[in-house]
Amino acid sequence: MTRIKKNRLALVIIVIIITGIVLGYLAVDRINTENGVNPINTGDKIGVIVSIAPEVEFVKAVGGDKVDVTLMVPSTADVHTYEPLPSQLSKVSSARMYVMIGSQLEFENNYMDKLRSSNPNMLVVNSSEGIELIPSSEGGETEESHEHGIMDAHVWTSPRNAKIMVNNIYEGLVEVDPENKEYYQKNRDEYLAKLDELDRNTTELLENKTKPILIYHPAFAYYAKDYNLTMIGVMINDEEPLPQRIAMMVDIAQENNITVVYVEPQYDPKFMETIASQIGAQVLFVNPLDENYLENMKNVGIAFSKS
Repeated sequence: MTRIKKNRLALVIIVIIITGIVLGYLAVDRINTENGVNPINTGDKIGVIVSIAPEVEFVKAVGGDKVDVTLMVPSTADVHTYEPLPSQLSKVSSARMYVMIGSQLEFENNYMDKLRSSNPNMLVVNSSEGIELIPSSEGGETEESHEHGIMDAHVWTSPRNAKIMVNNIYEGLVEVDPENKEYYQKNRDEYLAKLDELDRNTTELLENKTKPILIYHPAFAYYAKDYNLTMIGVMINDEEPLPQRIAMMVDIAQENNITVVYVEPQYDPKFMETIASQIGAQVLFVNPLDENYLENMKNVGIAFSKS
């Protein structure tokens, strides 16, 4: 066999081997993708898991292009009842950091132990650390909430609390990736400045707000506390309101000349539509779980200013 033929044969063999490797890799990647598993090579990005959608913006704002964020509870789902999918659990097993709300969020109460055990080496950041929790009003009786230690989980709806959460996320990222501390610090400071602006604008927008806010699910208690609002929840204990409760809400709305009532997109609006039809009011949606936090909370403030 001539030298040229030998070289050609060797080249063909090399091409066949490389093609086999590439096809094998693509096949494995396809199977993993179909089963909800992360690609084999995710680069140098830090896998971060978050419980709710607003945290996605918080982590991306601080982590920038150095993080790969996975959301557990979709923004359209109910954080009280959501069950994670197998594909989500598989991502937890390979993540380096989990950002939990840490304020008695029901999803975390139900699944956090399981999530921790699936990845013992994962850093778990309590984003609510440093936030003063307030008693839940979902049961209708604040004193009972005090007595049984039932606290309101929706800390993120306050832009002032969001600042604390963002700083906790920053500290977590520095712990798992200290080499990029300056990068995270710069990003954090830029985002905190945007939260400060949101807080100032919201304060100005709602400073003369006197009418109570009638809302289906009382998810904005921290928001109401920060901006001196009176917020009345129609739902009690996450159960649909009885006709007597609806009648009571109609009376409250009429007494206060309320012209706008509110409901979150995670719930059926039929009850608020019933109240609105009896008092000639408008129904507006306000979303506590929107991923675009800054823009969404700006819109929430505008909506609350209208009632």
